[in-house]
Amino acid sequence: MSKPVRVRFAPSPTGPLHIGGVRTALFNYLFAKKNNGTFYLRIEDTDQNRFVPGAEEYILEALEWLGIAPDETKGKNEKFGPYKQSERQHIYENYAQELIESGHAYYAFDSAEALDSLRNDLEKEGKTFIYNHSVRTTLNNSISLSAEETKAKIANGDPYVIRFKTPVDETLHLKDIIRGAIKFETNLLDDKVLFKSDGMPTYHLANIVDDHLMETSHVIRGEEWLPSMPLHVLLYRAFGWEAPEFAHLPLILKPIGNGKLSKRDGDKMGFPVFPLEWKTEEGISSGYREKGFYPEAVLNFLALLGWNDGTEKELFTLEELTKVFDLNRVHKAGAKFDPEKNKWFNHQYLIHKNNAELANSFTPILVEKGIAVEQYDVSRIVGLIKERANFVSEFWELSSYFFEDPTTYDEKATKNWKEETPKLMQKLMEVLKNINDFSSATIEATVKDWMTENEIGMGKIMQPFRLSLVGALKGPHLFDIVELIGKETTIQRIEKAINAL
Repeated sequence: MSKPVRVRFAPSPTGPLHIGGVRTALFNYLFAKKNNGTFYLRIEDTDQNRFVPGAEEYILEALEWLGIAPDETKGKNEKFGPYKQSERQHIYENYAQELIESGHAYYAFDSAEALDSLRNDLEKEGKTFIYNHSVRTTLNNSISLSAEETKAKIANGDPYVIRFKTPVDETLHLKDIIRGAIKFETNLLDDKVLFKSDGMPTYHLANIVDDHLMETSHVIRGEEWLPSMPLHVLLYRAFGWEAPEFAHLPLILKPIGNGKLSKRDGDKMGFPVFPLEWKTEEGISSGYREKGFYPEAVLNFLALLGWNDGTEKELFTLEELTKVFDLNRVHKAGAKFDPEKNKWFNHQYLIHKNNAELANSFTPILVEKGIAVEQYDVSRIVGLIKERANFVSEFWELSSYFFEDPTTYDEKATKNWKEETPKLMQKLMEVLKNINDFSSATIEATVKDWMTENEIGMGKIMQPFRLSLVGALKGPHLFDIVELIGKETTIQRIEKAINAL
């Protein structure tokens, strides 16, 4: 019987959660839900020098906003707690000692200065320094020292790290769900530090121990961790544990050219790379939430960065994604981040929302501008303009003429204002004054009948009419605008345009 599916998202609290991390969390979430498994959040804060206050809370808030909150984490269904590595510190040293006792690890007393000197000497000879089987017998460690010398150094309080003793002359044949069969030569690997001189484990030891103790069945993580896979598999083997299955996700690439999408790219190019806004002394980095993106649009966009279901379908709810998600359909190649496609997804979700919900989102913007919203059919106005918007924040620019008279007139459009236009507009006002049923359909039929009877060309009336009401040749169906702003306002605006133009 196969193990129950348990997957984790294990970020480091070193700053805001990058959008690449969000996609990793999403793919873990989808895989767990597809397989009736558990998705848990573990905070990997073994590197205390890089810890950033507030980052841990940010990560959880971001996942909750996106709708992919973990099933288990600190303070929630703590089946395998603690879920924070700094609170598990007492666990790791025992496992590091176990590796030393079994001969899979050793104490290393080399100073940073000594290693730097050796590295520089080799570089001068055009060689690369790797701390492994090729040099470990000549360095200051428990392999080259006698047991007595090693004990004496430890008793004396000499600083040391614990390094993994990588096997020699072995080819590792490993399997990745996304990348298939992969080979690694152990002679090319270095003896990674597992336990640091400050008493904290490195990522490698803590990660393996925690994944084992928390019964992780699959490790789904970014491509940047692929070089760590052989060490992790060797550590599982050294402990005598069954390794989880691995899947390394493709990189998210910059919009222009190659290279991994970085935290700085968004600020440079004007699009968010963080789910939520992040404030520092240097300034504010924008977030998807504050920019007006819908969380479901963000998830839909990210799901298709490096994965598809084999069809042309692009719009998926989270439930639909859960049903069709398959790690075997994740691509190996990096996926280019497209900010315009990102907006397109938000547009799709926006236009499918009902007008009442969108009106509720738009109302605070109107109130801030001093508009007495109760005097307007905001839901209907939103329904007329939403097809042209990607975000609710764009509604004002698209609809201001429903609430305020235009103060300027588009210069290019005024070329349509001819010598005979004022007289025609005067006659149009008379027609409008005599319409009792001031509905869009009736106004349109009456005005067009008048134009036909008097053999007046469409362009002579419709363009100046729109310019008078909107201030530009833009906006939805003209007679819908006329109905919504009302007879009195319509006539006032035409008079104003005649005087101004």
